[in-house]
Parts: sequence; C-alpha cells; structure tokens
Amino acid sequence: MHVKADGLEERELGEGKLGTTNRGIGPSYAVKAGRSGIRLAEVFNPELFESKLRRLAAGYRKRYGDLFEYDIEDELARFNEYRPKLRKYAVDGVSFIRSAQESNMNIVVEGANALMLDIDYGSYPFVTSSNTTLAGIIGGLALNPKNLTETIGVVKAYTTRVGQGAFKTEDTGEIGTKLQEIGREWVRLHGQLVSTLSKANYIPREHRLAEDVDVDDLVVVKYSASINYYSALNLTKLDVLDTLETIKIAIAYKVDGEELDSYPADLDILDRAEVVYHEMPGWQQPTTNAKSFDDLPKQARDYVEYIENFVGVQIKWIGTGPDREAMIKRA
Repeated sequence: MHVKADGLEERELGEGKLGTTNRGIGPSYAVKAGRSGIRLAEVFNPELFESKLRRLAAGYRKRYGDLFEYDIEDELARFNEYRPKLRKYAVDGVSFIRSAQESNMNIVVEGANALMLDIDYGSYPFVTSSNTTLAGIIGGLALNPKNLTETIGVVKAYTTRVGQGAFKTEDTGEIGTKLQEIGREWVRLHGQLVSTLSKANYIPREHRLAEDVDVDDLVVVKYSASINYYSALNLTKLDVLDTLETIKIAIAYKVDGEELDSYPADLDILDRAEVVYHEMPGWQQPTTNAKSFDDLPKQARDYVEYIENFVGVQIKWIGTGPDREAMIKRA
C-alpha cells in the first residue's frame, strides 16, 4: 500500500521530487508520525489489522482517486500467509535488548544510512524518513547510552552521494568519472546493478543512476562527528586515490566572502556557498599491499593525518582494497 502511495507522491512533486526508492518508506513513516500506522504487534491481530489497513487505504483513495491502484484483498490474503511465518521472529524489543545488556552480551549495531540522510540533521528534504544518527540507534533499540564502548564513523576516502540533494563538492568531470570507475561505485535500482557514470544519467521514472564523486569533503565529516561523537574513524577505499597527482580536500564553505562555522541548515545559504579547498600531493603508487601504516607512502600518511587533525578523531582502520584482508589496523 505504501509503495503505491510513494510513487504517486513523487509524481505530484514533479521537478521538485525527492528521488525516493519508491519502496514506501516515506509514506509508512508519515502514517507513523500521524499515529495511524500499523505496528508489528497489530499484524498478529487479524481483525484490528484489517480495520486499520482499510482505513489507511480509504485515506489514500480519497487523496489520489483512481490513480491509487491498490488491491487491498490481495494484501490481506498475503498477510494471512505471512502471519504464522512472522510470529516466531517477533519479540518484544525492549525486553529482548534489556536482557542482552544485563547478560553482558556483545552488541554491534550497523547503520545503513549515513548522517546526511538523517531526517533531522541531514540535507533535508533530500533525506530518508528516520534518524540515522547515534541518537536513532539508542532510541530505536532502547540501548543504555552509558554502555556504549565505541562509536565508529565509516568514511570513504572520497565523498559520494546517491539521489537528489545538495552535493557541493561534486565532480562530474574527468576526476569524478575516474574515481567512479576505479572505486566501482554501483547502485542497485529496481533489482538491477547499474554502473554509476555521471550525474546527468537517469533511468525510467528519472531515478538518478549516478553516485556522484569528489575527494573528501571534511566539512561534512566534521559536521557528522559533531552529531555522532565518534570515538574512531574507519577510512575506506584509500586505494581509489592511488593514481591522483593532487588530492583536493574541502575544508570550508564561504558565503559572500565569509567562512561558515559549520555545514549550513539553510538550503539557500548552502546553494550560494563556495567551497574552500586544501590541496595535497598524491602518492601515485599502490597502497593495496600495505600491511601497516608505515608501509603507506608518505603522502598517503600525510593525507590520513590531515583528516585526523581536521576532524579531531583518530583513524583506527584504513581500507586499501576490496578484499577483507586489505585493511590496516592502527594502535
């Protein structure tokens, strides 16, 4: 149901569309915030589930009319099949997590979306519908924040973005294309794995193909660290920069000649902002076989240390290739 509504909302927005995945994420969060959503516990109450589903479907039909092509009877029949299969996987989340913490179990939480897709702190409105920050992890899982032992920020050695939204350091020229090809920046859209070529490429329904690329935007990384309070960074795909003669690093945004204190919340200010770059010499030799930090070329070590000093967080892991073993761990 929410998938059907998602596509219609995007069509309504026209040129102002958000570039969603059309998987119903936004509409499902919208009804949650409107306090009319269906919770997992209610799936196991067939009568309540059906009444709430019909009420939501009726609301969509009033809004979209005949454009809302949705078979509620088919959905109800599918959930009759889902219900017994889902039951053995459904638990009370609060009780489950409390028990795990009281048992001193090791808990690793992995976030799927990065900071700039956070509904509150990301590049709104070109964001997802949930909190992708540390606060979202604590609130979403009812974790005791006092028990957190490490918060690791995973950062590429260059900046990428999929979909619509502000991307101040975007490079659609030779360097950007080169990094896309070497870094194998792919996106999966409508079940197909597609090579990202440039920002100007689109597929049907105008979903962007490109994962736009530039070198590291430390303004964004530092902004992210100010919200998530990383205890360490994992810098990935350093090897993708191996052939570059010069490394460009975004270190500030300026508007009307004045440097901004942080990544701006105002999209108008962001649109008018100019990027201030710091340039460093590249190392132009392979890093993939490096087993320790000292094995890296001096220019690569300088680049890593520059990021550390600028962001104020230690880089404890450095990815130097696609293999699991291609990872430098620093003390």
